[in-house]
Amino acid sequence: MGDLVYLCTKDMNSETITLQNLSIGYRVKNHDTRVVASGINACIKRGELTCLLGANGVGKSTLLRTLSAFQPALAGDIIIYNPLTFHSLPLTSYSDKELSRVIGVVLTEKPDIRNMSVRELVALGRSPYTGFWGTLHEDDWKAVVDAIEAVRIDNLSKRMIHTLSDGERQKVMIAKALAQQTPVIYLDEPTAFLDFPSKVEMMQLLRRLAQERDKTIFLSTHDFELALQVADTLWLMEKHDDEQPILHIGTPQELASNGALARYVERPGITFDPQNLSVTVAK
Repeated sequence: MGDLVYLCTKDMNSETITLQNLSIGYRVKNHDTRVVASGINACIKRGELTCLLGANGVGKSTLLRTLSAFQPALAGDIIIYNPLTFHSLPLTSYSDKELSRVIGVVLTEKPDIRNMSVRELVALGRSPYTGFWGTLHEDDWKAVVDAIEAVRIDNLSKRMIHTLSDGERQKVMIAKALAQQTPVIYLDEPTAFLDFPSKVEMMQLLRRLAQERDKTIFLSTHDFELALQVADTLWLMEKHDDEQPILHIGTPQELASNGALARYVERPGITFDPQNLSVTVAK
């Protein structure tokens, strides 16, 4: 990948995640390692919605799993600033319990849950703070109610999970992450399986939560045009042939101006308008 532009400012109060010479990849047969990307230097700011774009197989899932501590980095550091403690520490320095109070993760997979209400599932987000028996106290229930109200699913609180639509279920999982009260929330394809109006509503919700709750919200998505309209910052992983991907980071307008978005989306019959951030498909 080569050295990337180090997109960090000197204002550490706005930066929650800092990647320093990060290399990502995974183990393959015969104990070999496949490097997906290397030399990543970048920052993710809080109070913003950051969307990760890229073609299938480019390494988005590997990057997201590494940031979430689901798999180890091959090299380099992921530094997390915790606004609750005012400390910046490498991801590897956090215990599992500490991480559960710093990072919330919402996955694409639909939860196969029956006989549980929305309120009960959102309450599971309080597990990092409860004791061995998982007893919720008054402050825990206040956090649950607050999360439900923030996502605006009050009317669903008594519904059973298996009766919900895909969009309703995804909102419940986001409420669960909010009840966890972490400064960082990662989401893997949160708009998958949703119809277009629900996709728009979901992305608007996530941006509002980032801004109003001062959260660091980072998600992967294939909803290209929607990300251009809603995201504060884009991460675009661009790959050429067998080379490691190049990571472009900036506002939608910046990535449109430097041609990165056009290279990503344009094909025969597909054109990108950098001025209007729109895609045209030939008839």
